[in-house]
Amino acid sequence: MTCGVRESGGGWRCAGLRWPGEAPELEWRRGGRRRVSVLAYGAGLGFRAVGERHCAGARGHVCPLGAVVPGRSTGGRCAECARLDRAHSVAADTMADDPRTYRVYLAWFGPGLVKVGITGEERGAARLRDQGAVAFSWLGRGPLMAARRTEEVLRAALGVPDRIPYAGKRAVRGRLPGPEERAGAVAELYERAAGLEGRGWPESLRRLPLDVVDQVGVFGLDRAPEAAPGGPVREGAPVPVRAVRELVDGGVVTGRLVAAAGPDLHLAVAGGGVVVLDTRLLTGWDLTAVARPAGLTGSDMGVPLIDIGGGGVQGGLF
Repeated sequence: MTCGVRESGGGWRCAGLRWPGEAPELEWRRGGRRRVSVLAYGAGLGFRAVGERHCAGARGHVCPLGAVVPGRSTGGRCAECARLDRAHSVAADTMADDPRTYRVYLAWFGPGLVKVGITGEERGAARLRDQGAVAFSWLGRGPLMAARRTEEVLRAALGVPDRIPYAGKRAVRGRLPGPEERAGAVAELYERAAGLEGRGWPESLRRLPLDVVDQVGVFGLDRAPEAAPGGPVREGAPVPVRAVRELVDGGVVTGRLVAAAGPDLHLAVAGGGVVVLDTRLLTGWDLTAVARPAGLTGSDMGVPLIDIGGGGVQGGLF
């Protein structure tokens, strides 16, 4: 059985993984039309990449050049669309008059990996799921520039970054401590941040009470998945050992979805082990659904892989 991949012939291209709720969804676009496929843990996932990878466009619009982009790019955009997308983002600080309410959050991704960030209040926790935050707490709410100023104050005073290399998040995901330790790490960071109130903290940002949200269950990292389809059950979270480096024309990926976090899908594959597929590598590809392909031995993967432990995991910031 396969899930989340549309049949060929319709011209639908993958637009990446989204977390609008507590279930991951693959998004598909054809011109101005949009569809989604909700993914389920324990279900099979199989597809073949076809043709060339094209630019994903910017801000929901199709790339006017129809540009071909490299298979290893996690951005999936040509230079012009990447510039336009960045220019209209909150991070670009070009929206000072934005009337919406924003929230400042404190996110924990694993031992030693914490960050501070902001998100639109109407998005709820979607931003935290998009980033793969294992646990988090809101810190405050207010206008955009107050939220941005608070973010800067915390970064400078506490030495907390606003970005973490995604390879670091992925490397620690298979060895997370228990829920009490996770909650304690977020609470400790919250107390340090709250102690800065009145010292550079904008008055227009109202502090919110500590409320640690743990997303291990949402991501499926607390499940006891099969190490491979039909294989023995193993206790604990799935430990990824390899990552897909890039897709290629005709390249096949199949496995059983055992967990997901941020843009990553964790797939148990034939021969044992869990392979991470960064869905940012899927954007711009035409994908056709396939069953488990014949001719592959020891793995379901017909695309280039790299070891996670070797430090060569797909990089970039998320």
